[in-house]
Amino acid sequence: MRIVLFGAGKMAYAIAYDLVRNPKVKELTVGDIRVQDARRLARFVGSPKIKPVQIDATDYSQVLKKTKGSACVIGSTTYSHNLLLAKACLQARTNFCDLGGNIYVVEAQRKLSPQAKKAGVTIIPDCGLAPGMVNVLAYHWAKEFDSVDRLKIRVGGLPQKSQNLLNYQLVFSVQGLINEYVEDAVILRNGRKQMIPSMTEVEDLSFTKPYDKLEAFYTSGGTSTLPETLRGKVKDLDYKTIRYPGHAQHIKLLMDLGLFASQPVPLGRHKAVPRQLCAYLLTRYLPSNQPDVVLIRVEIKGKLKGKRKHLAYDCIDCYDYKSDLTSMQRTTGFPVAIIAQMLAEGKIEKKGVVPQELAVPAEQLLQELHQRNIRFRRRVIP
Repeated sequence: MRIVLFGAGKMAYAIAYDLVRNPKVKELTVGDIRVQDARRLARFVGSPKIKPVQIDATDYSQVLKKTKGSACVIGSTTYSHNLLLAKACLQARTNFCDLGGNIYVVEAQRKLSPQAKKAGVTIIPDCGLAPGMVNVLAYHWAKEFDSVDRLKIRVGGLPQKSQNLLNYQLVFSVQGLINEYVEDAVILRNGRKQMIPSMTEVEDLSFTKPYDKLEAFYTSGGTSTLPETLRGKVKDLDYKTIRYPGHAQHIKLLMDLGLFASQPVPLGRHKAVPRQLCAYLLTRYLPSNQPDVVLIRVEIKGKLKGKRKHLAYDCIDCYDYKSDLTSMQRTTGFPVAIIAQMLAEGKIEKKGVVPQELAVPAEQLLQELHQRNIRFRRRVIP
């Protein structure tokens, strides 16, 4: 079977690395507007299955041409392309999944569901780490409870050793990072769906050493469709991003100065967009190639088999020296690659635009993650 991957950025390396190891995948087309990036990815993975091509993800006719005849298409470009990619897959009658990350794009994609059902196509947005894998598993574990008072999701990608004032390194797109910080978070509070400003309600958090002193705060996109899916079943649901202490304070300063604003401002005889300038400076300032770690915690409090229970599922995943893939690449790219293979092999039968937590078989996903050495530890909180 042939799979098409749009985008040759950081996460695409892990996606391609995983896909070519499936003997059923005979060809993987990797398309990017910068064909040199697709070629660089092909050299890294080192598989003759990969066919790097130049594709402009904003050109519908180009996208449609490359999409036709494939078993599945994966969107690993910026989220702004995902609606066009989904529409092209509808016309080509090809299944589609993406890394997502923007609630408004997902809303637009979900409006295509009647057309997708009619075409016999499955479209699953938000299939990366968070939103994505974590949402599928959180829903799966929460379903085991009779009732849930609180569902807390905490996720963060960090350098293993902090080396700058922001205590951070760029582990994915800087524009995606800024978007998480500036757009509102969607939560459930007392059973009601609410929009909460990101970068607020900072809390202390602790994992095992050396990750025992951390902070977490609201960011956009992480809950995806979970608040809608679990409304009426969960009283409180929220998602926060994990960072080293002090990160939120410094980022909030940049925000308060207007450096994440998208409207141009006068600068001498010219105009500048603060967000673009800040993104450029962050890319120059922050490292991107140091060993990293991804920390995940799903915490559920409620009634299980008639008794009060408080459970936590933790994952600490580190940079993999053998594959030379970062933890963020592994925990983001592997889930969407697994889901794409499920779609291509007909293991996901629901048609339409389906939320990931309702489409993806969680136990099978857990098994596949375990085979890739991404593992969760269950513990009871007294």
